[in-house]
Amino acid sequence: MSTQHGSHIWYELLTGDVDGASAFYRKVLPWTVAPAGMPDIDYRIATAADGGQVAGIMALTPQMGERGPGWMGYIGVDDVDAAAARIAAAGGSVLMPPADIPEVGRFAMVADPQGIAFYIMRGASDAMSTAFAYDKPRPGHGAWNELATPDKDGAAAFYADIFGWAKDGEMDMGAAGTYDFMRDGEGLLGAIMRQPPEMPAPGWSYYFRVPDLDAAKTAVEANGGKVLHGPHEVPGGDFIINAVDPQGALFSLVGGRTD
Repeated sequence: MSTQHGSHIWYELLTGDVDGASAFYRKVLPWTVAPAGMPDIDYRIATAADGGQVAGIMALTPQMGERGPGWMGYIGVDDVDAAAARIAAAGGSVLMPPADIPEVGRFAMVADPQGIAFYIMRGASDAMSTAFAYDKPRPGHGAWNELATPDKDGAAAFYADIFGWAKDGEMDMGAAGTYDFMRDGEGLLGAIMRQPPEMPAPGWSYYFRVPDLDAAKTAVEANGGKVLHGPHEVPGGDFIINAVDPQGALFSLVGGRTD
């Protein structure tokens, strides 16, 4: 995948049950999930119906275990080592130092100043990543990236400094403050909001598009997952749900409704 500095270029699920998680997401999303063929690691690739590769699924390692299951995003950078150093200097932290994945790219796991983890990566390929579809309604692809943080302004300044993101409008949420839309060099990427009091921990929420939200909701509940919130309508006419998979990883879906 190509670099696309500041863009979300990949998603990854860290889970305690790779087989179980793979089976679950195949039933919820229009994905096929197959082994990547990587030596010494059981890494699965989730591919959307249009052939675009979207995400990876892998087992939690002992070093990652304390973080628990969850979805992580990869943000492309021009230089992983330089970006990691800048993140640390800006008050963030480097959780896993830069390392190479042969024929894939160089990456590091980092955290912003509020302790919210994500990956940075320089891809080895010139092929354009389509994992995140921006405003194109591509079922199975990433459709929205939402950060809930205790320091909205501080987080916005950090991501602007490191990745060049810029605010592009806002939505008034009353007592919860504003929901700030963010843009990278490619387009509208998502939003930053203040962490709600009822949210147990700050973090990124990644929304994947489904062709029928009601059918996806039914599939979540029929296959051991749980819907935590929604369906709720969002600007533009889509609906969203926030859910947890059978292994305990939070995820979100967006799409139209037929019911």
